[in-house]
Amino acid sequence: MTFEELKPKVTDILHHENTLIDDKLLQICHLLKDNIDYYDWVGYYFRNGEKEELILGPYAGEATDHTVIPFGKGICGQVAVSNENFVVPDVNAQDNYIACSITVKSEIVVPMFVNGKNIGQIDIDSNVLDAFNEADERFLEFVNENVAKLY
Repeated sequence: MTFEELKPKVTDILHHENTLIDDKLLQICHLLKDNIDYYDWVGYYFRNGEKEELILGPYAGEATDHTVIPFGKGICGQVAVSNENFVVPDVNAQDNYIACSITVKSEIVVPMFVNGKNIGQIDIDSNVLDAFNEADERFLEFVNENVAKLY
């Protein structure tokens, strides 16, 4: 399924009334993982109040031990500090990478903002080397801009 075909599905999930935010996010994670063949793990991390750490939110894929990530640690922790997208074509080439699975080859992390403040991010792992490009970035920015309206 193309990104353009997925956009209305994302919007539809977010507009379901009487559905908890975490359930909506879980549905989005599954939608992306199930419909984009190189998205092997899709999840959200959120800032833990005023603490400089991220807490794992809803996700689709293999279970992870990385439920708390300090700011600056790993790709997600770096995005929490930089407030910028981070595309990693080859995770093995990254010094500050937290390995989740030996099958992961590349990663993309896109921050989410509410009123200009980084509240969290979407994190996607791929078992394909150099899987992500600018189209992924723009699509994930669209997803996060719409998710941010829930907060």
